[in-house]
Amino acid sequence: MEHNGQDNQTLWWQQGVIYQVYPRSFKDANADGTGDLQGILSKLDYLTWLGVDAIWLSPIYPSPMIDFGYDITNFTDINPVFGDLATFDSLVAQAHQHSLKVIMDYVPNHTSDQHPWFLESRSSRTNPRRNWYVWADPRPDGSPPNNWLGSWGGSAWEWDPTTRQYYLHSYHKTMPDLNWRNPDVKEAMFDVVRFWLDRGVDGLRIDSAQRFMKDPQLRDNPPNPKPHMNAYKPLVEYDSQLHLYDKGHPDIHGVYRELRQLLDTYSKQSPRVTLGEMHIYDWPQWARYYGSQLDELHMPLNFGLVSAPWKAIAVRQLVDAIEAALPPKAWPNYVLGNHDEHRIATRIGSKQARVAMMLLLTLRGTPTLYYGDEIGMHDVEVPPERIEDPWEKNLPGLGFGRDPERSPMQWDESPNAGFCPSNVDPWLPIASDYKQTNVAVQRHNAHSMLSLAHALLQIRRSTPALTIGSYTPMEGVPDNCFVYVRQFERQCHLIALNLSGEEQQVHLPEMGSGNILVSTHLDRRGPAEMGMLHLRSNEGCIIEIPGTSSRPALGALGADQACQRQGDQDDEPVGGVDPERLDLRKDQDVLDQRQQDDAGEGTNHPPAAAIEGDPSNNGSRKDGPGPRGCPQPVPLPCCRRWRRWRVRPGDTSGRAPRARRSHR
Repeated sequence: MEHNGQDNQTLWWQQGVIYQVYPRSFKDANADGTGDLQGILSKLDYLTWLGVDAIWLSPIYPSPMIDFGYDITNFTDINPVFGDLATFDSLVAQAHQHSLKVIMDYVPNHTSDQHPWFLESRSSRTNPRRNWYVWADPRPDGSPPNNWLGSWGGSAWEWDPTTRQYYLHSYHKTMPDLNWRNPDVKEAMFDVVRFWLDRGVDGLRIDSAQRFMKDPQLRDNPPNPKPHMNAYKPLVEYDSQLHLYDKGHPDIHGVYRELRQLLDTYSKQSPRVTLGEMHIYDWPQWARYYGSQLDELHMPLNFGLVSAPWKAIAVRQLVDAIEAALPPKAWPNYVLGNHDEHRIATRIGSKQARVAMMLLLTLRGTPTLYYGDEIGMHDVEVPPERIEDPWEKNLPGLGFGRDPERSPMQWDESPNAGFCPSNVDPWLPIASDYKQTNVAVQRHNAHSMLSLAHALLQIRRSTPALTIGSYTPMEGVPDNCFVYVRQFERQCHLIALNLSGEEQQVHLPEMGSGNILVSTHLDRRGPAEMGMLHLRSNEGCIIEIPGTSSRPALGALGADQACQRQGDQDDEPVGGVDPERLDLRKDQDVLDQRQQDDAGEGTNHPPAAAIEGDPSNNGSRKDGPGPRGCPQPVPLPCCRRWRRWRVRPGDTSGRAPRARRSHR
């Protein structure tokens, strides 16, 4: 199964690497123990050296900091803790001078209960802004309007004794949900977007991207018959329901089409991008947020690697399922961690974290790199008296605390790891191993995690096959290995990853010989025989297939040959994921019922495009998640595991037919 990349006209957000900065923890420039905008400014040279292309800033808005910036009191200003608008403008300008894009966190679902809008809304039932939030009468017995639950525990409804109604909060009770069905709310929040785009921001990371449009009838969520089958982290009481009516109403797609039109007006000057945070693991449902015409989100964020079992087979199945679900020409993306998830080095260990870094930076699509992962930072133990996270305070002892992955960045060996002066207490504890795990030490260690990340970013940037090339997973490899090919025109690279602590032998004689460009151990380069590729424990390699720069592209056939499928009858589906095994699907009966309930509300989607030249596939076949269309260039003909396909001139579908399974 090959999935094609793009041509040379791809946009910056398709070729680039996004680096998430958690401002509170990145660099403290004013000696108050909290990171700030000036601190980020002081590290732009480092980010440029590292080789990333954009920085995503977690919220820096005025806020009571109940949820550290996601509870906002003013969407068009900067919290004095971080700086001011003048400093922000300077950051954007200097970032652009460093060829770095700037992405802002945009929070459409809720505000702080201290926001002027909510203060007006709760003042009386007749206030003009009353309907800016979701208010509802109690049931006859005085209980909440329905059974919706908050992600952080308890009911999603809070009683207001002044106006004697409940207001909705999907998270903390101090974070009331906005009513996006009110046109005034939509226009006000679109004005927020205009405000930041006018200041030169290059994109938006949309928080809780599927949350802000709910069922207008406020119907009860049905019970979850399999509460233990959660593809995301277990959320205890929250998992007792199927969340069909408290988020993701089909009307949300219309809002995203309007938002995309707004961004497109700015993209005429410089391409802008939207990234949507959504924990959806039913991949066809997730892919709908690209839009049927690719007219909604540029990239719905994909958290599959965060929750998937760290086994080669599971990771391969995940990647193939995502590729299969993508609409034609949609661009994939991958995330290994962020401010809400345990760090990758903690989840899988420091040795496998190096393999994970190679995976992230060589898969097809845009990677997002969390600050500190490039030096192998791990979760930090936070004593009870220093806990800051409201989720942990609300549900203590259940492992929901996010402070451990938000610890201050480790810059050098000085006290407080160079994050803040030695006589200042940082807002969270510093890791005990900071004298070894820091930027300064690792920049001078040729075998460090930072040296690996830097090398991978440099290779990625200089290698079109790794940025915009096709993706082809290889069959017949050991169960502990994930091996795939990235190819663009005459350039071909094979990535071989050993996701185990044992040595592995990979046999790919069809590939001939290769040239190792980099190993995750950073101790070998040079020739390698693909018929007997030895991978040490916890090792990954990027291998260039020799001769591709001097001979025709692997698999290239005459441009005048029409697309023709051979042997369709024995084609087998590849890349599907067993939903019982990987917990990727919800109860189908309830989903079907929802589609019936919402008939006529935008739930209909056009059928998948048929494979050209295959009259048996009219877009309605359901025999597997295989991709559609014909690739260019085609899969490697030197590998007998793959069929040959002929390419129609001008085909830019970006999709490929399904591969034959290996019976080796």
